[in-house]
Amino acid sequence: MLAPTVLTIAGFDPSGGAGIIADLRTLTAFGCASAAAITSLTVQNAKGIHGARHQTAATVREQVMAIVAESPIAAVKTGMLPTLEIVREVARLLREEELPPPVVDPVLRSTSGYELMETDAIEMLLTELMPLARVITPNIPEAETLTGLPIENEEGMRAASHRLREMGARAVLIKGGHLKQRSEVRGQRAEKAGATLQAIDVLDDGGLVTVFRGEWIDSPPVRGTGCMLSAAIAACLGLGMDLQASVSAAKRFVADAIRYAPGLGPDPVTLELTEVTAFEK
Repeated sequence: MLAPTVLTIAGFDPSGGAGIIADLRTLTAFGCASAAAITSLTVQNAKGIHGARHQTAATVREQVMAIVAESPIAAVKTGMLPTLEIVREVARLLREEELPPPVVDPVLRSTSGYELMETDAIEMLLTELMPLARVITPNIPEAETLTGLPIENEEGMRAASHRLREMGARAVLIKGGHLKQRSEVRGQRAEKAGATLQAIDVLDDGGLVTVFRGEWIDSPPVRGTGCMLSAAIAACLGLGMDLQASVSAAKRFVADAIRYAPGLGPDPVTLELTEVTAFEK
């Protein structure tokens, strides 16, 4: 059987830490064939972004059309979509070419604070692209920007995911990497286990809420984890997995990438995820 082709539409990071290069590495790791359309040529390295040269909407269209003319696309993910024109063109391409509902990673700004998406493009993403997505994957600052809601804990993540669904999203995964929430280890008495840092992510898929709880890996920041996560979800969807299983597998992949990043030591620790589901109306 041929490997499914997954298309990433995102920015190019010449240092390879994030963007399309990180996407392609991830798709290859999952056994997918990969294709890419570049939306912006950024000037960056591990210290930060120093500039960007955005592509035109026409150039993005030409790249995508060349890809879809050659092979069927099993899954799509989007990353950096810097301008209103590019967001509108990507949404048009998804509809016209009947491409799979994408994994939309709303890349709004870099960790160093560089704005990666124009304000009017954000509005276009919410109104035109988000309703087409299988899932949108904001981190906490991005979810706060998109919804206007403050997020300080798991309850805030649930509220923001519900708001995004009210705004037209089919499914929302809010990544909790910016939270350092302490929680007791489930199934153990507090006096024995004490408290442990957890990494919490909230998936709201049409009202079915899944909370992923994993070990917090205390490490220096690792670049490109958001790109890797969304690409891994797209890869799993392209391989025929459902969304919840795709998110779970993607989280394991990113956790390993963080754990085995240079300088974190040689001792591997198995990631354990606890999924809690509930229906919310």
